[in-house]
Amino acid sequence: MVTLVLSIVGSDRPGLTQALANAVLSSGGNWLESHLSRLGGLYVGSVLVELEEGGVDDLRAAVREVDAQGLEVRISPAVASTEPAGETVEFSLVGQDRSGIVHQVTAILSRLAANIESFDTHLSTEAHSGVPLFHMDVRLRLPPPLRPQAVQAALEEISAEVMVDISLAHAE
Repeated sequence: MVTLVLSIVGSDRPGLTQALANAVLSSGGNWLESHLSRLGGLYVGSVLVELEEGGVDDLRAAVREVDAQGLEVRISPAVASTEPAGETVEFSLVGQDRSGIVHQVTAILSRLAANIESFDTHLSTEAHSGVPLFHMDVRLRLPPPLRPQAVQAALEEISAEVMVDISLAHAE
């Protein structure tokens, strides 16, 4: 068996996920995991699939048909990995939107050698004032001996600057 990552981007319209699912199924593949969303008017994401080695050419051919429908699909081999050591934590951050929040947070996480396993952001509007709010949800793997309290303290460095609320919890 071979495990592949399909990276996709295309103009958003109904039927794109079904076309991709059909390409995977018609090549004998199994859809394992995915992250798909609408972003900037485009449909973007990634899909982890597994199939027999002999089905890879069939998948490439089926993907060419999907490409013809306006969804660009890139196929890459997945990398075998083992569960890394360390604790997994999640945190959420909410603050007034401004340039540089992502840069500040990722600089702190990089300095701590924390590995980002998932990173989701979105904007909303504060109900009473209409102020744009930036939301960030992050799942991290902490290298031993880094503790969640150290991450919390490091992230609180920016809360005085940007007025953010940060909550940290152990991931399950």
